[in-house]
Formats: sequence, structure tokens, C-alpha cells
Amino acid sequence: MAHTNPLKYTDRASAALRGIPPLRLTGRIAGLSGLMAEVAGLSGQLAVGSRLLLHPREAAADARGTGVGPGQAGAHRASPILAEVVGFRGTLARTMAFGALDGLGPGAASLMPVRRHAGGFALGEGGMLAPSDAWLGRVIDPLGRPLDGGGPLPQGPISRPVRAAPLPAAERARLGPRIDLGVRALDCFATSRQGQRLGLFAGSGVGKSTLLAMLARGAATDVTVLALVGERGREVREFIEDELGPEGLARAVIVVATSDAPPLLRREAAHAAMTVAEHFRDQGRQVLLMMDSVTRFCLALREIGLSAGEPPATRGYPPSVFAELPRLLERAGPGLQPPQGDARSPGHITALFTVLVEGDDHNEPVADAVRGILDGHVVLDRRIAEAGRYPAIDVLRSLSRAASGCLAPAEAALVRRARALLALYADMADLVRLGAYRAGADPAVDEAVTLAPRIEAVLAQDRATASTIEDGFAALRAALETNVP
Repeated sequence: MAHTNPLKYTDRASAALRGIPPLRLTGRIAGLSGLMAEVAGLSGQLAVGSRLLLHPREAAADARGTGVGPGQAGAHRASPILAEVVGFRGTLARTMAFGALDGLGPGAASLMPVRRHAGGFALGEGGMLAPSDAWLGRVIDPLGRPLDGGGPLPQGPISRPVRAAPLPAAERARLGPRIDLGVRALDCFATSRQGQRLGLFAGSGVGKSTLLAMLARGAATDVTVLALVGERGREVREFIEDELGPEGLARAVIVVATSDAPPLLRREAAHAAMTVAEHFRDQGRQVLLMMDSVTRFCLALREIGLSAGEPPATRGYPPSVFAELPRLLERAGPGLQPPQGDARSPGHITALFTVLVEGDDHNEPVADAVRGILDGHVVLDRRIAEAGRYPAIDVLRSLSRAASGCLAPAEAALVRRARALLALYADMADLVRLGAYRAGADPAVDEAVTLAPRIEAVLAQDRATASTIEDGFAALRAALETNVP
């Protein structure tokens, strides 16, 4: 008796299952208010984070079709609009859209297909992305769609949830060795390790974008992931072409949601960039993640929270903002510790999150919260920028909490001496300029007056100049070892 191959029946069953039309649940829009659309009829099938399609009245007749991509309301008024559930009011699901609400009204259809969409994100679930190495050199939106005119974006074999939880703290690897960031001021005075997370605190117009481009080009990492959250539309192409350049773009993935994008899309940009960075980290690569800016991410969260009915708390920010912030920032860092005996090096996400301090107030709520979560902070000072020294990093107010674990004793002593000289010079600078201090009155002040300008010369760096940690410490040592008259 011939044996039947069981795989044949399995293949037939799989093919038959794929041919079954997906389940589609339909509800109705019960009300619209501001950025919020309330949906009735699906409360038993939805949860916070679920996604569905809202059909404008013009598209009601085509609600059963799938030819129009979700979230593209800007392209055609009748296009279905991708939306996400952010809360409930009784049996009504409160949703916010990833596009404009034009054409929506009470009674319009809302559709929830219970299957994953081919575009790389899920409907009926949270968002999904399937990153691949082919994304390097590409500019994408938070939903995984190309923005650079470079053709379709190849999908990787594994889909990842965009809103993922951080890795378990006890299973993570430790920080790696120190990393060359390519900027002398950072390499010497805020020396960082692989997997470290730094905050970059800056007001507007002090060289933040130029510093990010220097890091993207000069940092000793395998991949760069850059999230531009709430940036001005005109600045995106200028940053990519002028600041980043072809060399920096070739090993980068850029996720963009400009300031005119809906708040959900701006929030999603931060999580999408983190998801892409995690993809490369899990391959064992060294990833530099730069997010500009966390402040605009929090502003998007504030819009979402207030629209959902949360009470404003600290300076108008609802409590959910400060609960969401650590869930995002904690996703960066080292990957999982390999099993014992496995010689493979874990991947790391070395992250730099910019904080746009309004009115140069470094104690505003977002800056204060970010400073407490991250492993160090870098401050750009407007007065230094106005004096013409770039990058305008205030090394006396900048700190790496992991520097003690990666500096040699001689290097640590060199940094301490340079900081002391700069601090003393800052205290006496006004007296020296006014002529109220006489040379020779205090040898320590005389030394600071002589050596501080030399240290400042070491900190100044042209944006096209490459540097290493060894180069930075050699230049700093030479400046401090020069004989003082």
C-alpha cells in the first residue's frame, strides 16, 4: 500500500486557507470632535492601539474594496483614512487618524480587516514594520512608505511591532567599549560607550542640526537611524543633501514626519525609528540612533492625550506623556546578552535624543524628565555659538555618566584639569576683560587665562573635519602641556 505524503495535504490546506476572504468588521462613525472620531459598533472587537479604516462619505460605496491604500487622505479626498484607537467613551471607540478628517461625518463607515496589510503595518492590531538591509540609504515615513522617490521599499522577512516593550533589564548586555563619535568636544568631555544614551539639549539656531550631521558622518558605527520628528518640511531635503551628504546617507535610514503631519504620525515616527534601529541591533551591529526631537514627540503625545480627554498636568502635559517617554527611551541601549560560551558580540543602539529647550529653559518638564532617564547630557549654549565657536558645546554643563568606565587614569586626570581651568576662567573672565584683575596676583588664574583659550581651540571643529578619541586627547594634552609664561 503506497504511503501518502502528509506534506501534500498540508500544502493544500494552507492554499485553501489563504483563499478564504478575510473577516471584515464594519462600524459607523458616531461623532467627530477636533482630532477625534468616535466609532460605534466595534467596541467588542477593539482595544487601545487597534487600527481601522475610516471611509469618507464619497468612498462609502467602495468600502469593501482594497485598491486604495490606507492613510492617504491627502492624495484623494475619498481615500480611506488609517486611524488608531486611543480610548473609549462607554461603548464608543475614540480614534485619531493618521491623515486629515476631510469627508468624514456621522454615519460614515469604519472598517476593520482582521489581517495584516501588505504595506507593512497591521489593521485590527498595532502597527508593524518589516525592516531590511535594503532600507539603508532610504527616506521613509513612519508607516514604512518611501518618501525619496526611490521605488518600492523591500520588506524584510520578519515583521516587528512598532510599539514594542524595552528588553528585560536583567537580560541585557552591559555597555560596550568606548565609541568614537567623531567630535572632539564629545569624545574628550562626554566620552561615551557603545549602547549609551545621551540627551542633546539645545535652543533653536545653535548648530544642533550641524552637530547631528557631524555625528552621522563621523561616528564609528555600522548603521545610522535618524528620526526627524516634527521638523520643518523645507529643512528635510536641505539636511539630507547639504548636512548629511551621500556618504552619510549611504549607511543611514531616515524616518520623517514633518510638523504638518497629524500627531499620531509624529508620535509614530519616533517608535518606527526605534524599531528600525532594533532590527539592525539584533543582527549584532553597532547602531547610532539620533532623534530630533524628543520635545516634538512629547508635543504630539500632548495633543493626543488632551484630545482623548486627559487632564493637563505639568505645564499642560497630561500624565501619559511622562509614562510614554521612558517606554520609548528605554528601548535604546545594548541588546540581549548572548548565552554563556557564545563569543558573538551583542549589538548596541547608541542613542542621541535632542531636546528643544524653549526659551533656553533647561528645567522645563520634558528636559527634566529626559535628563533623569538617559545616561548623560550634552548642552549647546547660545553664547558660545554667538562667540563663533562650533560645535557650541558647553563642556562644563555636559556629562557622560559612563565616562568613568572607559577612560584611562591619565585621560581622566587630563579632563579634570581642563574642566577646572575652564571653570576658573569662566569665573574670572569678566574681571579680566574689565581690567580689574592684575596678572601675577594669582598663579592659578594666570594659568587659566593662558590655557583656557588653547582648550577652546581644541574644542572648535569644522563640520567636515574627522576626529578620533585618540586625536582629541592628544590635542588636549598638547594644549595643557604648553609652558605657561
